[in-house]
Amino acid sequence: MVALSSLCVYTGSSGRVDAVHREAAARLGRLTAERGVRLIYGGGRVGLMGVLADAALAAGGSVIGVIPEHIEEQEIAHTGVTNLIVVNSMHERKLKMFQLADAFAVLPGGLGTLDETLEIITWRQLGLHDKPIVLVDNAGYWAPLRRLVEHVVAAGFAGPETERLFVVVERVDDVFTAVAAARPPAAEARERLL
Repeated sequence: MVALSSLCVYTGSSGRVDAVHREAAARLGRLTAERGVRLIYGGGRVGLMGVLADAALAAGGSVIGVIPEHIEEQEIAHTGVTNLIVVNSMHERKLKMFQLADAFAVLPGGLGTLDETLEIITWRQLGLHDKPIVLVDNAGYWAPLRRLVEHVVAAGFAGPETERLFVVVERVDDVFTAVAAARPPAAEARERLL
């Protein structure tokens, strides 16, 4: 069982999305606060990122945003979070978010979210960590990614264990159950990136 004190959530910065995705982001933000789990996210005040952070803060939660300086300079940083960490690059952002998190949840998002998701799954595949990764297939959003992973395995570019690197749940409410059911991180994998 994984002890969860901080959850990194990857999600989009677009506000032009279906209300079902905004509702899921708000629900996950509230749940992190209610469970006393610190939220780690990309530091934005716009789109689903902003909805997620605002909901966690409104429910009394602790929120750490990690944002590259070039995005902060565009004035989209969420200055109301508990702690806003400004880094030099997208690479530093992903590493810092990884270091702060006990587990990862992925809500719908765009190419940036897809990049973060594939990288954290790949790091797990390479044995760089063994932290739980949970994709929230809200309204079937991640079904194409699941099919792509199945295709990659079927084509022989990855082994069948690849599909076990992450868990897929359909509801935000199932994220914490999925994380709790995950096996504990292997110390040697965790130390490689710390």
